[in-house]
Amino acid sequence: MAIDFPAEISALRTTYASIREVSDLEGLRTELADLNEQAAAPDLWDDPETAQGVTSRLSYVQAELERIEKMGGRIDDLEVLVELAEAEGDADSVTEAEEELEAIKGSLEELEIRTLLSGEYDAREALVTIRSEAGGVDAADFAQMLMRMYLRWAERKHFKTELYDTSYAEEAGIKSATFKVAAPYAYGTLSVEQGTHRLVRISPFDNQGRRQTSFAGVEVLPVVAETDHIEIPENDVRVDVYRSSGPGGQSVNTTDSAVRLTHLPTGIVVTCQNEKSQLQNKAAAMRVLQAKLLEKARQDRQAELDALKGEDSGSWGNQMRSYVLQPYKMVKDLRTNFEVGNTDGVFDGEIDSFLDAGIRWRKQREG
Repeated sequence: MAIDFPAEISALRTTYASIREVSDLEGLRTELADLNEQAAAPDLWDDPETAQGVTSRLSYVQAELERIEKMGGRIDDLEVLVELAEAEGDADSVTEAEEELEAIKGSLEELEIRTLLSGEYDAREALVTIRSEAGGVDAADFAQMLMRMYLRWAERKHFKTELYDTSYAEEAGIKSATFKVAAPYAYGTLSVEQGTHRLVRISPFDNQGRRQTSFAGVEVLPVVAETDHIEIPENDVRVDVYRSSGPGGQSVNTTDSAVRLTHLPTGIVVTCQNEKSQLQNKAAAMRVLQAKLLEKARQDRQAELDALKGEDSGSWGNQMRSYVLQPYKMVKDLRTNFEVGNTDGVFDGEIDSFLDAGIRWRKQREG
């Protein structure tokens, strides 16, 4: 069936107009001018960490502006291509136009999803923690499968990741792991993954080949910014150091470089052992602790608001997705009912459709 190009292009223009309307283009241009001024300062690299933040943000804002502003030109070019293809009866050009139409639809959908990320911390980078839950060795293996899934997703997006801590299980898999996804809006995007994930499969660890159900939990936090002012008095934190270890308890470091921080007022515990020195591990662990305290403060504020509204703010994240490998293959989100049969693709990081559906679902719930 032939594509109705005029109707499709009209729909693209309508979507694009709505995206421009809700995107703060003027704010981005103002920020870009300010960042360019900061980047031109002769003493910028006197503070490498600040300089890196400025140049990284500058690169992002430039790319974001270009993505939005160039989209109109792509739609115009598509319209010209269609007119020429139809006038000359060129089948190859028609095929090219069909492919570009789908590509523009995908790009507009990405831009549209971005406009839905308007939460207080949505623009932040993300700290992801994965923990094995019920299910023994299968759960530990499942936790490692999830970690690989998210790292592969980040790799596909060319997002930088930094592994802070990995606690290996005795037989296989991991007890827990924490890593950072260093990309704008990583928190807003990945926060819909928070909750309990469930795996059903024939256990590779069961010598009777029985079907097993196992669980793993995913926690996603926003990375703390300098403007957050999370004050942690020194007396509120107990610092323990120990020797970092690899799979099966094997020692991977001959010095006590791993660090465990315990926040005494809240009981929050954070560990980091993936850096080479104790100082580096302590600094990384402190960043994670700050993120957890920031999230706790946000949850406390939300609980107060919900109490005032008289609402039940039950966790929407629990039991949020099922991965079934036996007796059939399917991954299904239990909140949005979105599902796919390509389980291998999902575990290899193809989760954008789940993320998009989750973001739209959350926005509808918010109202």
